[in-house]
Amino acid sequence: MVLTFVTGSADAMGFLALGGAFSSVMTGNMVLFGLSAGRADAELAVTSGCAILGFVSGVLVGARIAGVARSGDPVWPRQVTWALLVELVVFGGYVVAWELTSGDRSSAAQLALLVVSATALGIQSSAIQRFGVSGLSSTYLTGTLTSLIGDVAARSGWPALRPRAQVLLALMTGAGVGAVVTAWQPRLAPGLLLLPLAAVIAGSVRLRHR
Repeated sequence: MVLTFVTGSADAMGFLALGGAFSSVMTGNMVLFGLSAGRADAELAVTSGCAILGFVSGVLVGARIAGVARSGDPVWPRQVTWALLVELVVFGGYVVAWELTSGDRSSAAQLALLVVSATALGIQSSAIQRFGVSGLSSTYLTGTLTSLIGDVAARSGWPALRPRAQVLLALMTGAGVGAVVTAWQPRLAPGLLLLPLAAVIAGSVRLRHR
């Protein structure tokens, strides 16, 4: 849930302040890329296309670090923490660039920041795959929504519905908070990425030592 909050915040920041594309919603970015061709909008094509490339790069890096699920894996594999640490470093660079360009951010700076943010979330997406749990994601949540509605239609109990509902709520909360902070206190917005992510890493270290 905390990682999904980070995703929602990053997407809000990207959409509102970095050119109108998303940091994690690649389905949306691919639609925007298609729209750019239909409208002959070169700027939208570059923005959405670079976000996709950044995310793909992050997924490749994250997959190399986190690896694949294996029998005998602990509840929280060490490799997941390593991947999240790399994500934290990437977001650290993002925060520095965000602060240095605040107030007068060029289109090139917006694009660079969007690519860095998408790369970080691509790493996170791969890290979560290491758990080997079908349908578990902190970035791709259309399937989560589909499963939730399917369970509602099947009249599943609240214990079965709760995990998916909580994750979706975390995404919307992150997006809402990210939008408000980006609009009114933009210099504080990167804290919505770094602090929750650092808390997850710290919690994972404690979990692994239990």
